[in-house]
Amino acid sequence: MNKKIAIVTGANSGFGLLSSIELAECGYKVLATMRDLSKSGELMDSAKDKGVEALIIPLPLDVTSAVSIQNFKNDLTQGYDSIDLLLNNAGFAIGGFAEEVDLKEYREQFETNVFGVMAVTQVVLPFMRKQRKGKIINMGSISGRFGFPGLSPYVSSKHALEGYSESLRLELKPFGIEVFLIEPGSYQTNIWTTGMKVASGSLIKESPYHTYMEKIQSEMEAGQSSLGNPAEIAAIVGAIGTGKISRFRIPAGKGTRFAILLKSILPWSIIEKIVLNKLNF
Repeated sequence: MNKKIAIVTGANSGFGLLSSIELAECGYKVLATMRDLSKSGELMDSAKDKGVEALIIPLPLDVTSAVSIQNFKNDLTQGYDSIDLLLNNAGFAIGGFAEEVDLKEYREQFETNVFGVMAVTQVVLPFMRKQRKGKIINMGSISGRFGFPGLSPYVSSKHALEGYSESLRLELKPFGIEVFLIEPGSYQTNIWTTGMKVASGSLIKESPYHTYMEKIQSEMEAGQSSLGNPAEIAAIVGAIGTGKISRFRIPAGKGTRFAILLKSILPWSIIEKIVLNKLNF
């Protein structure tokens, strides 16, 4: 019996790694993509521990490189007749204050978190449209629903992903293709450590925003102990893959649904007071 095929971007760590394992345990053959295949060791070790290493195929893919995407497209065309699920997970975060973030840093953020998603989705859609079925899961964030100071590059990229995902879901429904948007809160992944880049201007003590940035970083560090288990997100991916979840938006994590509710019912003047008071401003 032929296995369903899933593609996961950014599969070498965090949500991508755990979701690849989860999908394999659900019976998918997983094309686990990453920029650097030398970083596939942790994924394959975990797959071996779970007994699913035969179902995971690491493949090179840099979602910001047109050449890499074309090579990946050629590999899919030559090797596969169908693609059943795509998890657009590859992403990272740039922090910093808007005045000090260089436009090239905004573009860098969007190249991965937005245009990379669009490019890989365009590669996969002809397969799904032809077979008139498929699932596309975009890894959003609570930051796509709620703006935070000092994170405008990341926040704006995730807001863009929200709009793209809404349009995509409406466009693809008539073809039997389902689009999902997971909106995690804060989880124990490397996006806020090794996956985090801070705009250089906000790091120097002479910056007018330096004290502000210190308070934000202190707030983030204080919340480390309450970060969620990323296996929760992998479980959601698995539930989508097995048809147990069909709704479009899936907020996840401590306080996420409450924050979204507050934004929907409170005037902005109250929200900004809450945020700024929390940062002692």
